[in-house]
Amino acid sequence: MSDTRFDAIVIGSGVSGGWAAKELTEKGLKVLLLDRGRMVEHSVDYPYEGTGPWEQPYRGQTPPALTETDYYASRYGGAGSTAVKDFMNNDRLNPYAFKDGPEFRWVRPGIVGGKSVTWGRVSLRFGPQDFEANAHDGHGADWPVRYEDIAPWYSYVEKYAGIAGQKEGLWQLPDGEFQPPHKMNVAETWVKERLEKAVPGRKLIHTRAANMTEDKPEQGRSRCQSRSQCNRGCSFGAYFSSQAVTLPAANATGNLTLLSDQVVTSLEYDPKTKKVTGVRAIDANTRAAQTYRARIVFVCASAMASVQILLNSRLDGSQRSFADSSGLLGRYIMDHPMLTVFSGNLPDGTYSDLIEYGRKPTGVYIPRFRNLKGQDPDADFVRGYGCQGGGSRGVANAVGFGAAMKEGLRKYGRWSIGFNVFGECLPYTDNTVTLHPDKVDRFGVPQALFNVTYRDNEHKMMTDAAVQGEKMMRAAGLVDVSSEQRPHIPGDSIHEMGGACMGKDPRTSVTNKWNQLHEADNVFVTDGSAMSSTSCVNPSLTFMAFTARAADYAVKQLKAGAI
Repeated sequence: MSDTRFDAIVIGSGVSGGWAAKELTEKGLKVLLLDRGRMVEHSVDYPYEGTGPWEQPYRGQTPPALTETDYYASRYGGAGSTAVKDFMNNDRLNPYAFKDGPEFRWVRPGIVGGKSVTWGRVSLRFGPQDFEANAHDGHGADWPVRYEDIAPWYSYVEKYAGIAGQKEGLWQLPDGEFQPPHKMNVAETWVKERLEKAVPGRKLIHTRAANMTEDKPEQGRSRCQSRSQCNRGCSFGAYFSSQAVTLPAANATGNLTLLSDQVVTSLEYDPKTKKVTGVRAIDANTRAAQTYRARIVFVCASAMASVQILLNSRLDGSQRSFADSSGLLGRYIMDHPMLTVFSGNLPDGTYSDLIEYGRKPTGVYIPRFRNLKGQDPDADFVRGYGCQGGGSRGVANAVGFGAAMKEGLRKYGRWSIGFNVFGECLPYTDNTVTLHPDKVDRFGVPQALFNVTYRDNEHKMMTDAAVQGEKMMRAAGLVDVSSEQRPHIPGDSIHEMGGACMGKDPRTSVTNKWNQLHEADNVFVTDGSAMSSTSCVNPSLTFMAFTARAADYAVKQLKAGAI
């Protein structure tokens, strides 16, 4: 392997890296895909798929003591569950740090496929306002692209991945290429009809998700079986993951070489040619160091891991990365504040004879409605939020033990509906990830050091969401309405973005409109690190679109001899 040269190296095999591997191999390039995680084969390595908690160790719950010592961040990504734990990073073995007190929850997987195996699958497009927001209100650098530039690539990845949803004609949440949506249950339909009538301008729609409702036999994938066990892995391939979708496509070309357990530490850079000449990696099992070479490199290790790699790619004799001429590498770290919730019950007796069949993988969504046409006069914050939720009906009374508990489990309670708010985090230059000056990991790489906080705008936004949420629930006729604002800790939503933000000017950004590093045009950064702002919607679909677009451009430039 040491003398082998590839056309392209892709770092990371998650949502972005999988797409990069697929697109580059299908365009004829010989691709080396490096991932620091252990190998997980589709269908073969999903040991708890389809099992009940009584069939799993510890009745499906990771022992609390182990969670505290080894999965203190990963538990927020599901590591508290036996069925998910082994997909997640061991935080004791692979630690990180945060500065001056503010906590950051860096939720990481530990497997090939990354978070594409365990993600929440909500697949929403950014709207035109999202690509223009920085320019309008002055926060962060202006995006170098607009919605029209990305829209064809949204369509491209949606058609291939399989997104269930319904066209709504909302400009702030553009329609996509959809399979039929997962049907709303009776509680969701009841609330939708009353909310939209009582509060004009508010919409309650199907959550758009990468859980198929139709088969894709050409990809060997079947529609969702409504098991709601997605983060254990799905042998049906019913939801989008690298294992089920992009890696099989890349493998089919014969152009892919995939190496697991490869910890990429830095990029090798030639200041004379302004090119990256190699990717340095350490084998996680043998600790052998290796430099791999290719003409182009796609950095898709996940937002914070990609930034860590770039920060550690220092010029000889310097503490600064070759990619940091702007001084902005590692800045503008963002994540969606998300722990404001609101809920209510349907009136007593409503649909008391009905329960839901199956466990559908999606719920409902209230798209952003604040500050859409300029600043709302009663809003003391900029930008906005969306609300993700769903209706359900649980047991009436399952307290106590023995016969009393069994009797309670035989009865259903009222239908209820609840929502979780995802807000937009503004890009702040002093929200940073840097390299720790003293602490290194077990591979000798300086630990990522986080200094990220939410500010007044995010807190005011979440307060408004609680107020508006209760108003909406009451207007729809719900009872026992309540809301709660839990502590908002960056990293909680697992939507981290920023650190290598794209922009028009090399002095105020790290990457350009094609996701290329300003300082090395043969390097493309296409995961969340390149995002200039967060919108309030789940970002994975946008990462896919940008990656496919960048891969198309890279191959054209490569074949033209431009890079």
